[in-house]
Amino acid sequence: MIEVNDIHKSFGDAHILKGISTTFENGKTNLIIGQSGSGKTVFLKCLLGLFSPEKGSIVYDGKTYSSLTEKEKRALRQEMGMVFQGSALFDSMTVEGNVKFPLEMFTNQSKSEMEDRVNTVLKRVNLVDAHHKFPAEISGGMQKRVAIARAIVMNPKYLFCDEPNSGLDPKTAILIDNLIKEITEEFDITTIINTHDMNSVMQIGEKILFLKDGLKEWEGTKNEIFKTDNEAVTNFVYSSDLFKKVRQMYIEERN
Repeated sequence: MIEVNDIHKSFGDAHILKGISTTFENGKTNLIIGQSGSGKTVFLKCLLGLFSPEKGSIVYDGKTYSSLTEKEKRALRQEMGMVFQGSALFDSMTVEGNVKFPLEMFTNQSKSEMEDRVNTVLKRVNLVDAHHKFPAEISGGMQKRVAIARAIVMNPKYLFCDEPNSGLDPKTAILIDNLIKEITEEFDITTIINTHDMNSVMQIGEKILFLKDGLKEWEGTKNEIFKTDNEAVTNFVYSSDLFKKVRQMYIEERN
C-alpha cells in the first residue's frame, strides 16, 4: 500500500501539486487520469522518488520515504518496477538481455538463476519464443510485454506504468490492460497507471484518481465514475460521443 499525505511540489514560482492525499492499495489497478498540465507526470515521479515534495509525505507499507536513509531509499527503489511510455527497451540487446538487465545490475544471482527468472517472466507474459529477438524484430505489443516482463523480473512490490497503451491498436491495448491487471492480482502488487486512455479506465479502473490543476478533483471506481455529478470529471470522461452514449445507457438502465 502507498499512502500519500498532503504533498506539494513546485518548480520556481509554478505550484504543480497542491496538497494531494490518497491511498493506493495492494492487488488493485490504481489509475491516474487528467488533462495535460494537471500534474499527473510530476505526481508519478514523486511516487517513484525522482522528485521530492516540499511538503507532505509518501508512505510505502509503513515506510515514510523522506525519513529513510540513502541506503534504505535505494533498497526501496529496487522494489519498484516501471513500464515506460515508449517501452524504453535497449535496441542493442535481445529480449532476454533487456529482461535480464535489472538482475545483472542489482542482484548477485548466478547465471543459471537469472536465466530461470527471465524464462519465468517471459512465459508469464506469453513470450516463450522471443528470447533471442531484438526489439526492432518484434511488434509494439510484444515490446510492451517485454517491458512488463522487465518491470516484474525483480519481484516488485510496486508497479508503475506510464501510458502503457500509447501507440497500440485497441485490441492490443486491451490485452496489455488485462495482462497488467492479472499480474497485479496474481502477485498482490500495488500498481499505479498514469493514463489518458478512457478504455483502460473502464476496463481495469478499480481505483481512479482524477487530477485537475494539481489538485485531487475526484476519486472513485470505474462504476462510480458514471454516477458522479462533478462537472470537471464528466467533461473529461465524456468528451467523446462513445462515452456520452455509455453514460446515457447507464442512466436509462438505472431509471
